[in-house]
Amino acid sequence: MRLRFAQQVAALEAGSTSSSALLTRALAAIAQDDPTLHSFLDVDSDGARLMAAQSDRRRAAGALLSRFDGVPVALKDNLAQEGRPTTAGSRILQGYRSPFDATCVARLRQAGAVIVGKTNLDEFGMGSSTENSAFGPTLNPRDHGRTPGGSSGGSAAAVAAGFVAAALGTDTGGSVRQPAAFCGVVGVKPTYGRVSRFGVVAFASSLDQVGVLADDVDGAALLLTAIAGVDPRDGTSSARALPALDDVAPVGGVRIGVPRRLLSGIDSAVAEGLAAGEERLRDQGVVVVDVDLPCSEYAVASYYVIAMAEASSNLARYDGVRFGPRQRGEGLEGLYESTRALFGSEVRRRLLLGSFVLSAGFYDAYVEQAQRVRTLIARGFGAAFASCDAILLPTTPTLPFLLGAKSLDPLAMYLGDLFTLPASLAGLPALSVPAPCISSLPVGLQLVGRAFDEATLFRLARALWTTSDGVARLEQ
Repeated sequence: MRLRFAQQVAALEAGSTSSSALLTRALAAIAQDDPTLHSFLDVDSDGARLMAAQSDRRRAAGALLSRFDGVPVALKDNLAQEGRPTTAGSRILQGYRSPFDATCVARLRQAGAVIVGKTNLDEFGMGSSTENSAFGPTLNPRDHGRTPGGSSGGSAAAVAAGFVAAALGTDTGGSVRQPAAFCGVVGVKPTYGRVSRFGVVAFASSLDQVGVLADDVDGAALLLTAIAGVDPRDGTSSARALPALDDVAPVGGVRIGVPRRLLSGIDSAVAEGLAAGEERLRDQGVVVVDVDLPCSEYAVASYYVIAMAEASSNLARYDGVRFGPRQRGEGLEGLYESTRALFGSEVRRRLLLGSFVLSAGFYDAYVEQAQRVRTLIARGFGAAFASCDAILLPTTPTLPFLLGAKSLDPLAMYLGDLFTLPASLAGLPALSVPAPCISSLPVGLQLVGRAFDEATLFRLARALWTTSDGVARLEQ
């Protein structure tokens, strides 16, 4: 029987299972089902068994490192893990093994988590379907003909399939929240600066954030608490203390804003999920008000100019001289060409567009204008929060789409990020939770909060949280 995160913690605390037993179950499930789903790129069975055995010894000695000491978790494969492959889903990093841990990975170790392996992703985090991985796509556990979303699709699929109860991902423009919605799990993008980016393979540095995916709200809260905090190796990390995320106080009186002008054209099932979420919150005393988010309709255009420009700069290092395998080529230009040919088509598209908008004569017209729009979007959120405590909207405008349905139409793929991009551009915390409605495919609801106010999002997520198997919250 599958045990969700809260159940695994409770079972370990009750002594009815051990970390080694949980891991054995996880590895067996991966061996049986992941050859079909392809959520993992690397499974560290031996290393995980050692970590589980160490956790069991700590538990026997009463020397636990955290409440979830001994629970198996997974890592997106753009997070550095000492001694293990870190490919970012790209052939240009195939065979690379990191000599160090990313800060978020080191903090998971310090909490006693058992790291099972590295999960699949769109190459360098560039994509919304995990079809852009150089190592093949991941399938959605809810429907194998559909995408799990991206770019953290491997982490979301691993959690949804029950291989692990939680995983780390990264979210640049929705890469934790969108796959969480498509796979029916919880996904959290914290405030920009809340979690260190040290050891994250860079895509767009002003947007990249480490996030968490879990099969219940409490699991996401425990993981985020473990990895958050200032880091001297990341100058953008914040010293602001993370508030307690275990508040289960009633949400009556909280004000939720819904930006209805932004929601035209969403799928009917998504609209039904949003309505069900509003009804559940109202039933618990939440006040729902209409708000406006000016300029958010321009988030897609603004984001893709900024992200592509930053990606062009960040990925310039993969030239076969400083980073990346040295390929044969005629002269320096030939070396660059042969090395960069290892990039997939979506990465090449974004690097070319990024180089174009950064070029002389175009920077003012594109990048500076996109940054102005970004500022207006952030101001729009500030104005909206004058009348509400958090904002509720769908995570995605559609249900999970069929594999291959958008792979030949990049613009259609980009437009699917319409609801996740504004919070990314504004640097705000956002959380995706399954909608409290019955649907053949998952529907995600997104909560967006004020900067550094993740606590309100978790309170509201608990109010929305529901499962078919009656999983209770962790006792506080």
